[in-house]
Amino acid sequence: MENDELTVALGGNVKWRFPSVHPEGVKFGLIAAAVTALLFLVGWEILGWLMVMVTIWVLAFFRDPVRAVPQDERTIVAPADGLVTLIQRVPPPREMAGPDGLGDQPMIRVSIFMSVFDVHINRTPIGGTVKSVVYISGKFLNADLDKASEDNERQHILVERHDGVRIGFTQIAGLVARRIVPFVKPGDMVAAGQRIGLIRFGSRVDVYLPAGTAPRVVLGQRTVAGETVLGQMGDMRVISGIQQ
Repeated sequence: MENDELTVALGGNVKWRFPSVHPEGVKFGLIAAAVTALLFLVGWEILGWLMVMVTIWVLAFFRDPVRAVPQDERTIVAPADGLVTLIQRVPPPREMAGPDGLGDQPMIRVSIFMSVFDVHINRTPIGGTVKSVVYISGKFLNADLDKASEDNERQHILVERHDGVRIGFTQIAGLVARRIVPFVKPGDMVAAGQRIGLIRFGSRVDVYLPAGTAPRVVLGQRTVAGETVLGQMGDMRVISGIQQ
């Protein structure tokens, strides 16, 4: 075992730090800060203090914390921070179905809802090659609704591992979200837990688990992108849980 690997295995000296702000959010933070300064300059202090809070929220919305990603190849990690609101067996979206995609058999879909207070940087559940990125315009229904998967503006991403295993996941715009921003394109190589895009402001991500894989999360559970294990490939053990 190399020295660096030994340090990781035995535990190194890790310090907490403030999350950075993703470059995509810097311009929004600067706009909010400029409006704040203007309000104070013209003497509208009450509105100015309100804009101070808005500016802080904007910067917090685009925060981009470092995550510790499990390195087990069997592991499928959560692509988003948020709340597990739906776990269903459904056919794969037609944009990712067929022999070159996820096939045509029903799959377990895990839906993670992101509120406006969650981190909105999305990450890939597995490492591999980005096979396709398909954007579809649509409505802006509440992302918490089941039909949002078929009706809302969305973006499908398909990733294939070196052994041919494929994972599909979908970024879905919501009632407030109006923009899906991709960081990857077809042909890109990605590592498990790598940042692949974001959605502004409040939305949902659906993940389609491969055959023979049961979800390792339960309804009502909160997930952490890049860290929470959604499933172990080939593991069909079903877990249950209650909210308390």
